[in-house]
Amino acid sequence: MHIPLDLFSILCPKYMRHYHWRHMQRLEAKSIHGRTYYYLSLWGWKNGKCRRLSQKYLGKPEDIARAIAGGGPAPEYALVLDWGLPQALWQEAQRAQVAQHVERLCPKRAQGLSTGDYIRLAAINRACQPVSKQAMWDWVSQTALPRVWPEASAAQLTSQHFWDHMDRIEGQTAQAIWQQLLDAVLQREQIPLSEVCYDGTNFYTFIDTFNLRCQVAKRGKNKQGRGNLRQVSYALFCTTDGHLPLFYDVYEGNRNDAKEFPQVLERFQRWLKERAGSTWATTKPTLIFDKGNNSADNFALIDALELPYVGSVKLDEHPDLAHFSNQDARWQAATDPGLEGTKSWRTQQGVYGQQRTLVLTYNQNLFDSQWATVQNDLAQALSQLALVQRALQARAAGLVKGGTSPTLDSVQRKCEAILHRQHLRRLVQTSVTWDAGGRAQLSYEASAAAQEHLKDTYLGKTLLLTSHQEWSDAQVIRAYRSQFVIEEIFHEMKDRHIGTWWPLHHWTDSKIQVHGLYCTIAVLLRALLWRRAHQAGLRLSMSGLLDKLAQLRQVINVFPAKRAGQAKPEQEVLTQCDETQQKLIQTLGLQSPKSTV
Repeated sequence: MHIPLDLFSILCPKYMRHYHWRHMQRLEAKSIHGRTYYYLSLWGWKNGKCRRLSQKYLGKPEDIARAIAGGGPAPEYALVLDWGLPQALWQEAQRAQVAQHVERLCPKRAQGLSTGDYIRLAAINRACQPVSKQAMWDWVSQTALPRVWPEASAAQLTSQHFWDHMDRIEGQTAQAIWQQLLDAVLQREQIPLSEVCYDGTNFYTFIDTFNLRCQVAKRGKNKQGRGNLRQVSYALFCTTDGHLPLFYDVYEGNRNDAKEFPQVLERFQRWLKERAGSTWATTKPTLIFDKGNNSADNFALIDALELPYVGSVKLDEHPDLAHFSNQDARWQAATDPGLEGTKSWRTQQGVYGQQRTLVLTYNQNLFDSQWATVQNDLAQALSQLALVQRALQARAAGLVKGGTSPTLDSVQRKCEAILHRQHLRRLVQTSVTWDAGGRAQLSYEASAAAQEHLKDTYLGKTLLLTSHQEWSDAQVIRAYRSQFVIEEIFHEMKDRHIGTWWPLHHWTDSKIQVHGLYCTIAVLLRALLWRRAHQAGLRLSMSGLLDKLAQLRQVINVFPAKRAGQAKPEQEVLTQCDETQQKLIQTLGLQSPKSTV
């Protein structure tokens, strides 16, 4: 027979005083308006008396029976939210104190969201799923962010609010925000800066031609073939280890790489020197850049700044090295892992006013790719020359009579246009002459000897130069090949699926500068996530990492309220995770939702 706790305490008060540390539960029935409701009560000894410490409503008898049978109340509906990637980026932004760094330089009254809140959200969105500012709340409401950031609302996340707060940040302030933010990240993460890559790119825009309020977007040589549009140029320094952006600049679209290089290099060197302090002489990073930035003035600046470097020069600028045979006995084959099929030869020559160390390299994979390209270009050129030749022969035979008769000069210009691709003018000899009837005729021939000479000299070679005379050839080659890191960053920024730069819906210089700030912060947040994943042994590409995190979704089952006016119970679960996703959750410190109602 079950004895209620209150009766037990009356019968055995002395025992209860010794038993006060124990709690007992019992099922209690209450009759309300003629209906019976059951509660689970927790009783215990408190202040010398037995008291009900808590109670939990269980429901009507039929509810209890249904629960025992396994058929509890069904959810009214379910919410499916993007969880993994937004949550990971939010935590990384919190760890980096993005909002606090912005607020430190752009303070405002404690009224609504701060400028830092808007920049942080814009960066997370750019790193996750870029949308326009007008569509920002629609995106946020479909993620788990409102649960960790309840201050956000549709009324505050409007395009006008974003624009108003972006106007509070000037170009120089944006750079100061970035440098303070990056300093804190580098110090916290203890990231070495032994090797730094530099490169520039551009992004085409749809800013109207006659918009005179925008001076940074100008027409220039677009790297995606959209020279008919105004473009914005972007320069970046990054670490060779971890895709981490270090220093960036947003500048006019018509300024070429070689002219931008000295301007941004001097600012970057100043920042590095201030950061290094007294250790600058021993901690100078090696600067790695490609030949698009080469000029005598730029190398004079590098020498004056005393920066160690690894770069490259065009083979045509050193014909003696360009004609160095691929079969020469002086080549030294590389034995380091990852450099299979590579050989090198070192020399000293005068380059841009000084004797510099040159490392001539040959790579079999590069040769195979270049030779296949030459063969493809050659086949297309010969096909087009054959069409020109037949057209001239048809006119000479009287089959074509209309139009202006071709001249020697016009045919020669057409041949030069057909042979515009690299190496073709060396491989194909053309001759334009008059026939007996005074009509232009074309003859051409692909030289087998020229092809053999090209295979043995130009193809497969890269000419590197460095200030590190003490480095081995393998070290120089590895350093230069790390240039692929910054190329990957630019590729990801322009990608239509995971890109951070597009869409660009701003058309004033100040807003474009702020756009560059939060896009670079987005690259930083991604890089930190990728770095943590790699340190945990997860060998994922950037797109693979983003895809794995984006697949993690949060499902919230919402149940009917037990009483009118009460909040509806919820049950939070994640979609099914594979082994990699489970390790990412653990590595990145993501808090898994509780599955209890």
